[in-house]
Amino acid sequence: MLTLTGFGQMPIFKRYYIADIPGFWWLAEFYITHYLHYLSAAVFLVLSAYAIVDYFLSGKKRGVKITTSGYVKALTLSGIIVKGILLVIKNFEGYLFSPGIISLLDIAHLGLVMVLLAASLLTLVLKKNGLIKTSRNNSSSTFE
Repeated sequence: MLTLTGFGQMPIFKRYYIADIPGFWWLAEFYITHYLHYLSAAVFLVLSAYAIVDYFLSGKKRGVKITTSGYVKALTLSGIIVKGILLVIKNFEGYLFSPGIISLLDIAHLGLVMVLLAASLLTLVLKKNGLIKTSRNNSSSTFE
């Protein structure tokens, strides 16, 4: 939902007639996609916080380690979250960012989303996982 509503912030759905498909009219409505994006982002932040707390409280005890692809995704998600928070702040009254900074934030946010989508697709195709479970004799196997 975040990706769909994020792309909905750009006028691509109306421009390429995707919003003309029955049932997709709402993709061309900026405020609908805007508020759905914010709502989805709030849910995403809660789920991210839960995953982080769960990993640090019980993941290490279970012998779960983060792989390289897991670190890449985590760093990319962290960048997306920081850029997203800054983009929300720029919408508040009294916070003035220069047009150059706003463009940089927009492009960086979109670029990081593309990196995350590419990394996720790559790990899906290569059947890699972001976590591995280590056994007591220090050999590793895929966490399932």
